[in-house]
Amino acid sequence: MENKPGGKKYKDKIMKTIEGYKNLSDTDKNCLHIYYGYGKGKTTSTIGLAIRALGAGKKVALVQFDKGYDGTNEHYAERVILRKLKETGFDIDIYPTGCERMNSDGTFRFGNEEQDFAEAKRGLAIARDLILNGKQDVLILDESIATVAYNLLTKEEVEELIDLFKKNKRFELIMTGHKLWEGLEEKADLITEMRKVKHYFDNGIPARPGIEF
Repeated sequence: MENKPGGKKYKDKIMKTIEGYKNLSDTDKNCLHIYYGYGKGKTTSTIGLAIRALGAGKKVALVQFDKGYDGTNEHYAERVILRKLKETGFDIDIYPTGCERMNSDGTFRFGNEEQDFAEAKRGLAIARDLILNGKQDVLILDESIATVAYNLLTKEEVEELIDLFKKNKRFELIMTGHKLWEGLEEKADLITEMRKVKHYFDNGIPARPGIEF
């Protein structure tokens, strides 16, 4: 007879997992998540995870690569509400890095300039310091995987962050990007692929405030 969802075998598996988790060390309880792919939803997922962590009383640090902020023009609306949450007492620190890529006509600036590389290095240094010295319970490195695909950082530089995390697992680490490279999958505890099945952009709907940014 086929096992039904929620049957005894499944419940036994759940209980075994729960009991096994209790016996793990604090460091072994912390995991590395990677959300990747060419579908919509990677940053959206991590912001949702940040909100959940804050609601549970956890401290969150968010480093965003290649998503600059000049102190006036904010093109990433999630940061507006996250700053409001911080002002009302929720424990989140936000580190936007990167340069302005939005042109005055609404188009996007592709290609890297010297300042883009400098900002990527700045984000790398912030991430390294948080891994070594930060007090966060959850560290989100948004677009950290994407920096390799866009040649802002090397695979070795990003993997160094992962290796540092493995030696300093005081918190949960979340990374996002478009494309994995060989050997990266083995380093993660959880990988979710955002795969494009259908997108309204193909039918003439551009990125919109409050939906895409």
